Amino acid sequence: MSLPSDVSKAFAGSILFQNLSDSTLEAVYQAGWRTQVGPKGFFYHQGDPATSTYLLLEGRAKLTQLTPDGHQVLVRFLDPGRCFGIAALADRAEYPAALQAVDACSALGWEKNTLRDLLQRYPQIALNALQVMVEQCQGWQRRYHEVTTECVEQRVAQTLLRLARQAGQRVETGVLINLPLSREDLAEMTGTTQFTASRVLNRWEHQGLVELGWKRIVILQMHGLVAISEGLTTQKNSNRGDR
Repeated sequence: MSLPSDVSKAFAGSILFQNLSDSTLEAVYQAGWRTQVGPKGFFYHQGDPATSTYLLLEGRAKLTQLTPDGHQVLVRFLDPGRCFGIAALADRAEYPAALQAVDACSALGWEKNTLRDLLQRYPQIALNALQVMVEQCQGWQRRYHEVTTECVEQRVAQTLLRLARQAGQRVETGVLINLPLSREDLAEMTGTTQFTASRVLNRWEHQGLVELGWKRIVILQMHGLVAISEGLTTQKNSNRGDR
């Protein structure tokens, strides 16, 4: 049996399913089930019982988290090939964040007990799952380090560069971040206010570093943002105390 093209491509880009034989991948595929979620629909909400793990096949989704005071924080965007809901491997776990479709999404899902059985049958998947958890933990640590030690310009630049690597599209003037990214989204991802994020972007637009539009950002000078992200340049009229 040959895997559907979208499944084969997603498996190839997924850490959870690396270094597996073709026969193992077929068994994993057969054990799962397909699900589709429309734009702005949810795969699951924060606090729901973690009952399934998913592999995104098509579309884009975003991971969001509510703070204790009810403020929503955009954690990151997910592309095809990314697994989510890995918390389902733990006993009596809840999803620590919500997963919402940005546009129409298709995914493969595995129930908790099914995935545990696959991990026992194929130890490589268990090793890969550990790697996924380590990388997620490192991602949270990097985010905490950025918010607590770096100025807002560095954080905004680093976030734009990450999004450009993830969803960058070459256009005539530079690199378009091909995501519906609002100023509020960017503020949530960088741990600052919408006002401060907008002020930074407007300043960079005047300096010719970026081009702004409605939920649209084009990076005109990639090297300029790299320098800011690494703290190699100080922006004029910047308030270093802005968080």
